[in-house]
Amino acid sequence: MWGWTLREVTQALREGRISPTELCQRCVSLIRNTSFLNAYITVPEELAMKQARAAEKRLQTGKSLGPLDGVPVAVKDNFSTAGIETTCASHMLKGYVPPFNATVVQRFLDQGAVLMGKTNLDEFAMGSGSIDGIFGPVKNPWGYSEQYRERLGQDHKREDSDWVIAGGSSGGSAVAVASLTCFASLGSDTGGSTRNPAAHCGIVGFKSSYGLLSRHGLIPLVNSMDVPGIMTRCIDDVSIVLGALAGHDPKDSTTIQDPFEPFELPDEIHVRNLCVGIPKEYHAPGLSTEGLKSWTKAADLFENAGARVVEVSLPHTPYSIVCYHVLCTAEVASNMARFDGLEYGHRSEVETSTEALYAATRREGFNDVVRGRILAGNYFLLKQNYDHYFIKAQKVRRLIGNDFLKVFGSGVDVLLTPTTLSDASTYLEFIKEDNRTRSVQEDIFTQSVNLAGLPAVTVPTALSRRGLPLGIQFIGQAFCDKQLLTVAKWFEQQINFQRINLQGLLNNCGELHKPDISKIVMAPTV
Repeated sequence: MWGWTLREVTQALREGRISPTELCQRCVSLIRNTSFLNAYITVPEELAMKQARAAEKRLQTGKSLGPLDGVPVAVKDNFSTAGIETTCASHMLKGYVPPFNATVVQRFLDQGAVLMGKTNLDEFAMGSGSIDGIFGPVKNPWGYSEQYRERLGQDHKREDSDWVIAGGSSGGSAVAVASLTCFASLGSDTGGSTRNPAAHCGIVGFKSSYGLLSRHGLIPLVNSMDVPGIMTRCIDDVSIVLGALAGHDPKDSTTIQDPFEPFELPDEIHVRNLCVGIPKEYHAPGLSTEGLKSWTKAADLFENAGARVVEVSLPHTPYSIVCYHVLCTAEVASNMARFDGLEYGHRSEVETSTEALYAATRREGFNDVVRGRILAGNYFLLKQNYDHYFIKAQKVRRLIGNDFLKVFGSGVDVLLTPTTLSDASTYLEFIKEDNRTRSVQEDIFTQSVNLAGLPAVTVPTALSRRGLPLGIQFIGQAFCDKQLLTVAKWFEQQINFQRINLQGLLNNCGELHKPDISKIVMAPTV
């Protein structure tokens, strides 16, 4: 059962080979047994069982709501969920219970999905390791897999202080899918926050075209770049979830106006008439030998199958990470201004003046990373700096977008790039650099897509010599998400990536940890 994809579990539910309540119980049990991975912040166990029982009645009477009816899913803890605490892994929002659901969450529930819980993240989604939230770091299940232990070639019972990071900022959502505690999850993707952890955790991570998925109810980081991200075990599952969630939302003016038609991806795919672009600027300093080898192997697969593989240039790529930093921090400064301690969230006990209350609330509520980005953003938005930084960054953003338009206008169908510089770092290696430096390193291949509003997907391609996943990224033309996913599915079929050994994971976990559910909040029924 644990090896099933979303499509396979849907079929099993329809045929009665397993019931929604039994499936929910098994997922809850697995969440408990893998609680040390710290993927979840809140697990509304009673609510999940209530939803599963309702799905079971619908299936028994032939009144299924759709392909997600009875299927366990998880949602990153920066999506609003009615009656369930939504914290963004920050003291600022600890205890905040929204009165409404984010649109994508509501559409999940309208399809009968069973919400297993809210997943862990970097505070306010600012980070690339999922280690900076107040609920502690997220650990990569591949660091406890048979594949990793065998290739490590040493006793893994050493002190458990050098575990493998999950990537970020949607690390909890990635781990939830990778550790098989749910069949799909939602993350948010501002500069790669879905694709990065998906690559590190050996799953599929999809960022849709900007405007295809509603941002209503997603607590904003960077409004002009934020996109709800979809994480699953295979490409077909992405198309199922996308079909349930995409489309116009009157509560989000940036969503597409035209009706979205759900689609199924073909099983027989040919790439003979495809043109695949290889951006030469993505041969970045720091790209590991293994990453380059996987990239080259992927290009060779397409060429050998009859596709035309060409080198292309995106000349403004070297400026994208600086452009992204300026625009990101500027919008962060604006979005974080709402957290002042007056209407909701944390409120300091300092009452000497309104200004003192504001300052103390934000000092106590935000961590150093969030405060640092707010300070940088406000600096860039100062009157004397606005033209020099913010306006210039907007101009560079347009040039980056034009680079993609020129390449796709030349006949290229999709771009093929690495997703990350290397496989996942160990925690002790990762913290040798500060959050800002790590974000630059980890987002180097992913953030320009957000600047341009394009769709992109990462697909697991191989295991490194350490036994950790490596990912390959496909970038498509705006609103050509179906074509992008079709190409990615063809590649997935050729690779046949080796999935994590769950039993080995649980055995190895048992040697190191006893299940600890004290850190997971079991939310009451709403």
